[in-house]
Order: sequence, then structure tokens, then C-alpha cells
Amino acid sequence: MRLALILEYDGSQFHGWQIQPGLRTVQSVVEEALAEMMGEPVRARASGRTDAGVHALGQVMHCDVARDIPPRNVMMGLNSLLPPDVRIMECRAASDDFHAQYHAVGKLYRYEILNRFQPTALSRDRVWHIRQPLDDEAMRLGCSFLIGKRDFASFKSAGDDGTTIRDLRRLDIVRDQDKLTLTFEADGFLKHMVRNLTGALVEVGLGRLAPDDIKVILESHSRSSTPRKAPPQGLTLVEVFY
Repeated sequence: MRLALILEYDGSQFHGWQIQPGLRTVQSVVEEALAEMMGEPVRARASGRTDAGVHALGQVMHCDVARDIPPRNVMMGLNSLLPPDVRIMECRAASDDFHAQYHAVGKLYRYEILNRFQPTALSRDRVWHIRQPLDDEAMRLGCSFLIGKRDFASFKSAGDDGTTIRDLRRLDIVRDQDKLTLTFEADGFLKHMVRNLTGALVEVGLGRLAPDDIKVILESHSRSSTPRKAPPQGLTLVEVFY
């Protein structure tokens, strides 16, 4: 039976999703719990990798299991075996050909910035703390050059092969007092694309780049022209669309 599951996890203590020898990853702890429950190894395949330190509210994965256990019981059983920084939010039977990665038609990410002089104790693993004032209106002007179907080669990191064309359907910046929330929705994302875009937009907010420099960087198709990427802890995978 093929199962589709939605996962929530705090990425602070994980070296990303994908299994890596000797490192704690989300995939490794999920597969360990599945193996204990099913009595045999089970491979968990996600909609995509998340980096070390990145969080998820709606990561989607699928797996094939031999035991005939109701999906709700699988969810409850796994949650009793998983560590407290990973939770199964939904579990349901899926068609035999469902694939969490290949059938995804879009994703939504959120990046949060704390923009004030004082750092935070409670949310230090969930936001990028920037002391200097950010001009969020200038950042929004920079966003205008990124919306739509574009070649985002300038905003990918090494190790991501294949086409660099993506349709960025939504890029919003909302300020709530000292917190800025950037929301990205696209048909797919390149490696570190959201973090690279966020890093460039922050440079605009700090006045180090003009808003239309974003257009110049985009059209250069060169990663060497892009500012540093944002740190991982502010990033959350919110939802995967099918």
C-alpha cells in the first residue's frame, strides 16, 4: 500500500532532509520509525530536500508499506515513535503511481526576518535577525522584477543541474512591526533559490543595492553577481501543491 504523508518539523537540529552518513536528518529518523513500525526497511521519498536548519509545516512524502494498517493508525503510531521535532500531520492512502516529488506542481515557502536592534532569545532558530533598518518598500520594488516565468540561473547554487526556468507566481513582503515575512510561491525552486533571492532583497532593503539592480542580476544569468544567501533558519516550507 502506498501512503502519502504530510510532515511538520523543526529543522534546527537536523542536517536537512536527505540521509547523510553519521548525521541526523529528517529522512533518517522517519525511516527508522517506519522500519520499527513495519518490521522491515521502508524508503521515504519527499517532495524535495530541505537544507540543514530549514523548517517545514507541510512537507509531503510517500512510502510503500507491506502491512495493512489504517492510515490514521500509521500516523498515530509514527508520532509515538518519532522525536518531538518531527510530527506526521496527515496520512492517507495514495494511488500506486503517486510520487511526492514528480507529481508536485508548486510549492509555497515563507521566510521570516526580525528587523530590530535587539536579538531574540525565543525565536533565534526561526528568524534572520537584522539590526539595521530595512526599507521594505524598496524591497517590494525589487520583487517586481522577479514575478513571472524567468530564468533564475543567477539565484541557484552549485549542484543544481537542469533547466533554470521557473514560474514565480507570488512574492509578497509583509511587515508586522519589527517582523518581515516574505512569501514565495512557484512551480518549483532551484537549490537555495529562496535564500538567494532573500539575500539579494535584503541588500536592497539595506540600501546596498537599488531595486532595479535585481533586474540586472537576474539578467546576468550568473551566480557570481548575486549577494550572499540568507541563512537557513528563517525559511519554512509551508505547502506543496498537487
